[in-house]
Amino acid sequence: MSENQATRASIIFAIVGFLGLLNSCMVGPEYRRPVAPSSEAFKETPPAGWKQAQPGDGLNRGAWWDVYKDEQLSQLEDRVSISNQNVLAAEARFEAATAAVHATHAAEFPSVTADPAATHFKAGTETEQTRSSYTLPIQVSYQADVWGSIRRSTAENAAVAQASAADLGNVRLLYQSQLAADYFEVQGLDAEQALLDSAVQSYEQAVRLTQDRYEGGIASTADVDLARTQLETARVQLIDIRLQRAQLEHAIASLIGTPPSEFSISPRQDSSPPPVVSVGIPSALLERRPDIAAAERQVAAANAQIGVAKAALYPALMFSASAGSQSTAIGDLLAWPTRFWSVGPQLAQTLFDAGKRRAEIREAHAVYDQTVANYRQTILTAFQQVEDSLAQLRILSEEADAEAAAVKSAEQSLDISTIQYRGGLTNYLQVITAQTSLLQNQRSAAQIQTRRKVASVSLIQALGGGWR
Repeated sequence: MSENQATRASIIFAIVGFLGLLNSCMVGPEYRRPVAPSSEAFKETPPAGWKQAQPGDGLNRGAWWDVYKDEQLSQLEDRVSISNQNVLAAEARFEAATAAVHATHAAEFPSVTADPAATHFKAGTETEQTRSSYTLPIQVSYQADVWGSIRRSTAENAAVAQASAADLGNVRLLYQSQLAADYFEVQGLDAEQALLDSAVQSYEQAVRLTQDRYEGGIASTADVDLARTQLETARVQLIDIRLQRAQLEHAIASLIGTPPSEFSISPRQDSSPPPVVSVGIPSALLERRPDIAAAERQVAAANAQIGVAKAALYPALMFSASAGSQSTAIGDLLAWPTRFWSVGPQLAQTLFDAGKRRAEIREAHAVYDQTVANYRQTILTAFQQVEDSLAQLRILSEEADAEAAAVKSAEQSLDISTIQYRGGLTNYLQVITAQTSLLQNQRSAAQIQTRRKVASVSLIQALGGGWR
């Protein structure tokens, strides 16, 4: 290696080392996850080996709806992620946030541009001769990230992208849970419709019975009118059930991205109880909530923004270089005498801005405090939602047992009232009362069963999905 080559290599290594040294400095606070509210156990369950919770929305949740062992529900849930327009919009937002990270990261490297030009001009007024000029310049510019502004911006956008990914998971979980809840509401309405269909048939027989007794001089017209009123009331309730079911079908069609006119759910009753949630739920399940992860990533993004704001207080160092060739003949562009080059640094510093940068730093700190408060409140809300769902499941289980006893008593009361009426020992109003009481209790039992399944869906959603 010649002496000139060794000198050039030394200069290059010195420049690279100097730029690396410049980029080793960063202003602004280092990020630390804020202290979050914690609990040793849920109020509705005994303590069971809790640990400090950390956002873990990236954990594999799996198809949590499989716990219901309903093939039709599983098929519908599979369509949410690929057809729901809100989920697709969230996916697009995540892709945009990811692209923003790459765009910001690119500012950490030099940019190279080329601006070739060919110019034809006439010199003087006494000659018609025209001349040409050909230029082939290449410019290199680089902003040294002395104070970490670019790296902080990259970290901020990366945190925003991670928050966007968590938001995507939250949107998926939201609409999957909504679909499951609507699906179980449809099943509940199917159960009530079956009860009303049976009641209508029974009431039609009651109308015929009272009509025959009236024609035989045993019953009065009031008994016939009561029987007909009860029958028509049941028919009205049946029509209302059909309306509610149609609206839920339309809602499910929207969730899976299908026009309502092309979608229907076959009637199906399922009297099985919801899956049992084991006591002592570990805090790892709470880590799976995507909204908690999104809130924590927003805190990280706000922390990085403080560094960006502080870096604006210091001067910006730019390096630029250009090289190329300029000639009046295009064939001489590559000749040595036509080449040119220039290189030099540039330092830029704002000397007066009336306190703008200081105000932006205070604003960044305030935004950070806001995101910390939002993060902690999100965790508190998550604990509340889990507690609500656990309490709802426990209390509804007790209510279901009490309602089952009420249905049994109502059936016995109706049997006794019917026997007494046929024997002439009581009027038909007592039979009507007993029939109405039985139907109300039967429908209440079906509604409680639906509420229990919807509550189990709410619990799974509160736990971030996939609580097994």
